[in-house]
Amino acid sequence: MLEAATGLAGILVLAVVLQDAFEVMLLPRRVNRRVRLTRYYFEFAWKVWSAAAVRRPPGARRERFLSIFGALSMIMLFTLWAGGLILGFALLEWSLQPAAHVAPLTSQLYLSGVTFFTLGYGDIVPRAAAARAIAVVEAGTGLGFLAVVIGYLPMLHQLFSRREAHVIQLDGRAGSPPTAGTLLSRHAEADGLDRLDDVLRAWEIWAADLLESHLSYPMLVYYRSQHDNQSWLAAMTAIMDCCALILVGIEQIRPLQARMTFTMARQVVVEMARSFGVRPSRYDGGDRLAHEGYTRLMAVLAHAGVVFEGGAEAEETLAALRATYEPLLDGLSAALLLPLPPWIAADDAADHWQRGHRGLIASRMIEQLSDRGEGMPSSQESTRARRLRDRLSRE
Repeated sequence: MLEAATGLAGILVLAVVLQDAFEVMLLPRRVNRRVRLTRYYFEFAWKVWSAAAVRRPPGARRERFLSIFGALSMIMLFTLWAGGLILGFALLEWSLQPAAHVAPLTSQLYLSGVTFFTLGYGDIVPRAAAARAIAVVEAGTGLGFLAVVIGYLPMLHQLFSRREAHVIQLDGRAGSPPTAGTLLSRHAEADGLDRLDDVLRAWEIWAADLLESHLSYPMLVYYRSQHDNQSWLAAMTAIMDCCALILVGIEQIRPLQARMTFTMARQVVVEMARSFGVRPSRYDGGDRLAHEGYTRLMAVLAHAGVVFEGGAEAEETLAALRATYEPLLDGLSAALLLPLPPWIAADDAADHWQRGHRGLIASRMIEQLSDRGEGMPSSQESTRARRLRDRLSRE
């Protein structure tokens, strides 16, 4: 009776682990079943890790600590799977021992580990014919498992890099952290508002790619960006904010592409919140854009040459549209400890490319060269360029 129960327990452990590993690494489709080993593992591990993170003061140290979780959690998950497979095969081997040669369970665990990693020491061997067959199956399972893991990790990092390439591109277009006000202002100041359709089209494709990859491989949400004030969630927020402003009343941009990008991005937010069991936060309309912030945003856009014609009820219309996505974004932000960007950049905010050696001079030269030919006398342009060259020669 004990042998039968042990054998059934071994089969159950093997079935649970193999099914979980198959769904995570090989099945390119979201699994809706809530009773899953991986789901429980990540929920528990993230709860512990995030609780330890919030005890640290906000800043670079906390972000460094949080950035470790993604890669470390995958290593621990592989270890959990391997340990479960070794335990399952050990229980099965122990239940198949002949009565005359009963070895302790610890010896069977050792034999199972040696067989799974195909070490083949030969100091302990299975004696029953069925146990030998199980050993062959375990060796094949171990080889297959290691091969799939070796192929899985590069694919995971490829998806992460593809996601981050677009996030980094927002640095020059929308600032660090990215904001809708900066994105619209910089394009308006360079007479590039007509190019925003192309930008939003690219982000529509990015959102669809992110939805596919992060629902199939949800552990990617725990992989954080290179810079503390950048993230896939912050980029998504800035793009949705920009689309919302265009839809409410920016006259120079046709709303079609903004509508398509907004709907695709909102689908991502909804599906991601549903997948991770995240509830929307309570929304009062002033979480990210109070009336004072709205007034300042309108002033920034007007100074850049953006014509905002939303009418007398534009602020209320924008607040109503924000209520359809900001609570979900805020819920994901709280769950993943990824801060959301503001609507307009702080006065002292600097892009990442503007930092480092001669970064301020590079920024000023780029601005002046971009403004060339826009009503500035050639003598004044030459004078400014000469001043910058003189400053560079003195450093």
